[in-house]
Amino acid sequence: MPSQTGLAGALGKGRQEGILAQEGVCSSEPPGKPVRGYRTPVQVTQPREQSRLRGRGHDMGNRVGRDDFEWVYTDQPHTERRKEILAKYPEIKQLMGPDSQLKWVVLLMVLTQLVACYLVQDLPWKWVFFWAYAFGGCLNHSMTLAIHDISHNVAFGNKEAKWNRLFGMFANLPIGVPYATSFKKYHVDHHRYLAGDGLDVDVPTAFEGRFFHSPPRKLLWLFLQPFFYILRPIYVNPKPVTCMEVINVAVQLAYDLLIYALWGPKPVIYMVAGSLLAMGIHPISGHFIAEHYMYLKGYDTFSYYGPLNWLTFNVGYHVEHHDFPSIPGSRLPLVKKIASEYYDHLPYHTSWVCVLWDFVFCDSLGPFARVKRKYKVAKAE
Repeated sequence: MPSQTGLAGALGKGRQEGILAQEGVCSSEPPGKPVRGYRTPVQVTQPREQSRLRGRGHDMGNRVGRDDFEWVYTDQPHTERRKEILAKYPEIKQLMGPDSQLKWVVLLMVLTQLVACYLVQDLPWKWVFFWAYAFGGCLNHSMTLAIHDISHNVAFGNKEAKWNRLFGMFANLPIGVPYATSFKKYHVDHHRYLAGDGLDVDVPTAFEGRFFHSPPRKLLWLFLQPFFYILRPIYVNPKPVTCMEVINVAVQLAYDLLIYALWGPKPVIYMVAGSLLAMGIHPISGHFIAEHYMYLKGYDTFSYYGPLNWLTFNVGYHVEHHDFPSIPGSRLPLVKKIASEYYDHLPYHTSWVCVLWDFVFCDSLGPFARVKRKYKVAKAE
């Protein structure tokens, strides 16, 4: 993690005092301290007014401060930065390509969850759900991020796309719900058309922004997040079902039925509940919010540098990932190390738990706190 030494004022003298408070950052820290939950290259030099402090003078039913997305009319920053970095550091190309260790890590995770399914078969239901949240959910959420890496063909390389798709189905098994192939289909657009209106299904709908506007509703939105991730693509950017998706569903159903036949319903519930709970209100799920929600105006991608990267295949290195999607997560810290001058000045999160807390209780954050842009693309019928 980069040192805080020298971060203050790194954006240059053109920054006004208190600019973080003016640009939508939620903070109750005293002047001169970095914003809680993430670090910025400038310091907060003016406290926010009393009514905007987290947990003070805050009506729990009030709307958040935004009533629309942050519409921008510039291209995503990752394309240009990628060109500049590769021109200056061509050795970064050597980091691209398959990660030979990924397949073995995924195999170990699948086997671990298989053993866990055996162990929970006779537990009381309360302990099934406890272990689903505390252990199985962590492992399954980690597995979704392994699938994220696999969707970029880093398990077997770009020349073996079919094997990457099949291996994604294998990694999908402990999650309990078919997911891997559909994720790949939509995740391509998330990179190609970042924040694109009607293209990037990672961006919430206008309904989500209007309805989930108060702390209780935002808390509910976080809890329901896995369902929005499933349903939003169907509404925002529907695509035809592919043969590989049908195979994914068939393989997953066969595995679930096998687990049910061997050990009864509790292991199946353990898998599915763990996946849904861990993608809702869970420390690891903070990455969903941390990656692209606008904690600082002018930025639509943020990295997280903290210990949970060890469990999540370095998905926290998200700016680096969007700059170089074909580099495996295990090598993203090297990108930051080699091209440090491109990343050290950027704001970054240090706690996904604080990210979730601020999202719920800060009135400038909510589903509308996303950059959105138009792309001139002829969508396929």
